[in-house]
Amino acid sequence: MSEQQTTKIAVQGHCLCGAVSFSAFASTALDACHCGMCRRWGGGPLLAVHCGTNVEFSGAEHIAVYASSDWAERAFCRGCGSHLYYRFIPQNSYIVPVGLLTAQEQFVFTEQIFIDHKPAYYRFANQTAELTEAEVLAKFAGPEV
Repeated sequence: MSEQQTTKIAVQGHCLCGAVSFSAFASTALDACHCGMCRRWGGGPLLAVHCGTNVEFSGAEHIAVYASSDWAERAFCRGCGSHLYYRFIPQNSYIVPVGLLTAQEQFVFTEQIFIDHKPAYYRFANQTAELTEAEVLAKFAGPEV
């Protein structure tokens, strides 16, 4: 990965209706997740950036949270249904859909995960790192998942 791909930048974003907004520091590396849960959640692959543990939300009363597994939760706006984040519970790490961000020019598509779950009906032209389910689980969750 190049230096540009691992830079952290200040980001702001909001849901479709504007009831929930947030600010954070995000990696400029943009990832795609092809797992079945992400595709079911959003109707296609999740294109997202890692924001770490320090994300500040306003409009928290409009956030609904769904425990999608023992190690993660997903949140959405109660008003408009926008997907707000995937939170990896063991590290309290937030992954935010890039489409929520007010500025998107600085992001670089670097990695696709759960590549072995990607359906044949789409593909990205970008050259990225590709991790299988087993590689993702080994990298992020360890053997307990």
